[in-house]
Amino acid sequence: MTEASGTRSTTQRQARAIDEMNPDGVPRKVLFVAGAGRSGTSTMAGIASLLGMHVPLPEVPADASNPRGFSEPQWVVDLHDRLLKEAGVQVSDSRPSAWFETGRISTREPARIRVTEWLEPHFDVHPELVVKDPRLSWFLGLWRVAAIRTGATPVFATMLRPPAEVVGSKQKYYANKLGASHLAASWLNMLLHTERATRESAGSGRVFVRYEDLLTDWVKTTMHVGKTLDLQTIIHTRSDQIREVHRFIDPNLRRVTQTLDDLGLPPRLHELTATTWTELNKLAEPDGDTAEVHATLDELRDAYTDLYEEAEAISRSSVVAARIAGAQAAADAPAPATGLADRIPHDVRAKIPPSVRRGVRKALGRERTQG
Repeated sequence: MTEASGTRSTTQRQARAIDEMNPDGVPRKVLFVAGAGRSGTSTMAGIASLLGMHVPLPEVPADASNPRGFSEPQWVVDLHDRLLKEAGVQVSDSRPSAWFETGRISTREPARIRVTEWLEPHFDVHPELVVKDPRLSWFLGLWRVAAIRTGATPVFATMLRPPAEVVGSKQKYYANKLGASHLAASWLNMLLHTERATRESAGSGRVFVRYEDLLTDWVKTTMHVGKTLDLQTIIHTRSDQIREVHRFIDPNLRRVTQTLDDLGLPPRLHELTATTWTELNKLAEPDGDTAEVHATLDELRDAYTDLYEEAEAISRSSVVAARIAGAQAAADAPAPATGLADRIPHDVRAKIPPSVRRGVRKALGRERTQG
């Protein structure tokens, strides 16, 4: 099947789903699939897409790290890459202060207009969209505002996977060299702030989904997502679409299994990670999204911020040493190769007629401007 025919069949399948649901009665919604990378976000978004929801095209192509596809719009990934670069934030950034930097960008009116204008035409394909990207959590405020401006309701599904498995998967498939402690800290930073950023949607506007539950019984888990968030496409899915998802789901997708004890984390980081995982799991239980859990997660977020600031203060000598080493390496690097003309002695160049020198400069694109 060609890419074009594949796109047509997807559009036709979604158009039939709209007809069955009565398009005039289906309100606009955007399902934002959030969470740390390698936590099952692609699986969740892929299921929603196969059941008829629309992932804006073109999608990021599959690769060896995710052979069944990412189910994420290329435009969204490119946008987030640019915004993260502008903010000076990494995808897996462990700094609590990084949220201030991305939040500052999310409040800019040009960014909000741009995202709103991108979202709007995709509702012509289907009233219920799926937007997913591991970078998404950094800009949830931006996307929430944009969705509301299009007349859509933003809803959120945050994926939960044991942090040790997330760390191991990143090390295996992304060749991450920053170490288990950094990756565990970035998981903490990401999940604690993602929970806080979606809290105003607690109740019927957000769900927390265990990756293990999705692989073990995707029908039960996905139907819970659809009913909680009132996603009509999922609630009224068809048997042929369900069969497609059965072929898509592979229990072996969970290819990395390890525990926190395998990571050798510093004791305080280990404790905070383990406790946060326990509390987040409560949110995935029926009626578990409670004020009591929210308060505990706020305390954990404050405790992580304190731990990071302590570590940052203690390690300033390492930062200075790294800067000195970088500057020394730059100073010791060989000088860049000079142009051919610079290698010719001046007295020889002087004997070359001016018209010839001008012709050479023109051919090399080095014409001198008059000023």
